[in-house]
Amino acid sequence: MIDTPIRLSLDRSLPVPLGLQLRGLIEYGIACGEFRSGDRLPSVRDLAEEAGVAPMTVSQVYRDLKRAGLIEARTGSGTFVAQRHGSPATEHSGFHRRLDALIDEGLSLGLTTGAIAGRVAARLSTRGGFVRTRSLVLVGIFPAATAAYARSVAEALGPAVAVDSVTLDDLGTDAAARGRGCAADLVLVMAHRRRDVEALLPGARLATISFIPSEATRRALASLAPRARVLAVSRFPDFLPLMRPGVMRFASHVASVAAALVDDADLAARLSACDVLVYATGAEAVLDRLPPGVAAIEYRHSPDPGDIDRIVRPMLADGSQSNAEESAA
Repeated sequence: MIDTPIRLSLDRSLPVPLGLQLRGLIEYGIACGEFRSGDRLPSVRDLAEEAGVAPMTVSQVYRDLKRAGLIEARTGSGTFVAQRHGSPATEHSGFHRRLDALIDEGLSLGLTTGAIAGRVAARLSTRGGFVRTRSLVLVGIFPAATAAYARSVAEALGPAVAVDSVTLDDLGTDAAARGRGCAADLVLVMAHRRRDVEALLPGARLATISFIPSEATRRALASLAPRARVLAVSRFPDFLPLMRPGVMRFASHVASVAAALVDDADLAARLSACDVLVYATGAEAVLDRLPPGVAAIEYRHSPDPGDIDRIVRPMLADGSQSNAEESAA
């Protein structure tokens, strides 16, 4: 948690209305791990003055984000990023500390997290008989990216956990997908999609995790030539205000980064004027318009490994007793 308010900078060069920029900076900032539970937001008056927008605009954005469960007002203190849902139960804190020590020891021996999980599962099997495979469903937006997120989580958790992927659209249209979600031991969601998933999977056990720029994306951006003309393109207007600074952060040696939306009227001309296209996941259609010789990098996110260890593992462990009893019955 930070004591000083979050800094939110609007970019008037972007083809995105300032109110939508502001909402996107906060909403995607929370979903992508830029802001954490308990971080304090500026007051309506201070943010309006700093950003150069009407106080009514800030108030409306805050109201929308409160309704979405992303931020909360605390009487006499201000407005804060809401506490994350799905934190491990405190009554098992001693057990979790011993697990952390075991994991640290395994990592110090050079074992991967998957290898550690596999060895623990094997020992449980030999000492306690049958150990039921845990089931986890990860909910995303785009099919290919969501499947990649699920593979990443499965690799981290090891063979004792079966990880399935499903899109939000599938949950809305496919009864079988909803059935898999409701039957899972745990459902992983992005912060800004939690309310949608709760409505579609009533009674399901949900955990909110952050998604951070993937290692491959960070490496690709860091390797850009300093004089490269870079164009960042997003499908979603409210994501662009967070994406452009993110590209600039990982490619800080590059002189400048322009930004555009996939449906901008002058996109073809802007693509012709760049050396490197950085496109957000979901904006793959722009590749069909890419001129010869222009390189392309996907601005892909991946589940935060820290959240997998801090949130997902303990929640799966906390649910093991009740699930074992259900299996025995």
